[in-house]
Amino acid sequence: MGTGAPRRDVTIGQQSAGLFERLGLGHSLRRWRRALDSGTLSAAEIRGILSEIRSLRGRLDALSAEAQTALLRRTDAAAATINDIPCDWSGRPGPWNAAMRPRGIVHLPSPTALSTGVTVYHDATRHDLSLRQDMATGGQGDARFGLVLEVYRFDGSFVSFVHDLPAEAIAGLTLNHFIAVDIRAEREQPLEVYARLNVQHGPNVEQMVRQVDFRGESGRAEFDLAYSRINERRIEKAWLDLILEGPEMTRIAIWDVVVMRAPRADV
Repeated sequence: MGTGAPRRDVTIGQQSAGLFERLGLGHSLRRWRRALDSGTLSAAEIRGILSEIRSLRGRLDALSAEAQTALLRRTDAAAATINDIPCDWSGRPGPWNAAMRPRGIVHLPSPTALSTGVTVYHDATRHDLSLRQDMATGGQGDARFGLVLEVYRFDGSFVSFVHDLPAEAIAGLTLNHFIAVDIRAEREQPLEVYARLNVQHGPNVEQMVRQVDFRGESGRAEFDLAYSRINERRIEKAWLDLILEGPEMTRIAIWDVVVMRAPRADV
């Protein structure tokens, strides 16, 4: 009994070290450690090491976000349902899953790319509004981050977050599918939110608009593709707009967004 646990710890350590070596990180870590331990580095050399570490951290953060997205697709797709039908795909857009650079934007121009595949638009000429990414905390959903939009003077009619759906979301997509978007948001005052699904099939774009039905902070919009005129054999791409209608002198914190699809249940 007494000798089993230590051997297991060594095995885990060896596995972790092996992973670092395979990723090419072990050599860099040892080199930085030896250099710092030497006590002979100049300020410029230490700044160089810090720059390398920050660059590596950025790449690791991006890789972590990709891994979490992959895990979400493998776990949440099975757990999530649309009308009690198990989903065959689900995903969380980048700003709710990975750190943005920069984290905050003031006098938000249109368009502004927030991350790969997500862009924000509005139609205002006077737009005193700011957007920032905050770390999510307990009780705000499963996302790592949330987006907080603060609007002051705004002479436009909408602010829209546009999410390009990834290839796996449209692979095998048919008229037999439902698509849904779940949102968790804190609205300072009543604000209508719409979801618009856009599917390009050949030269045509099918658009379906639904108002997000909120129950407290949780909202959902659903699209039944059976009621569309999509040519499923010619689907090229799809994107989803989350539209905030007429925001002014308000704050909305969107703590989570998850897009899902599910096949119609066999009758």
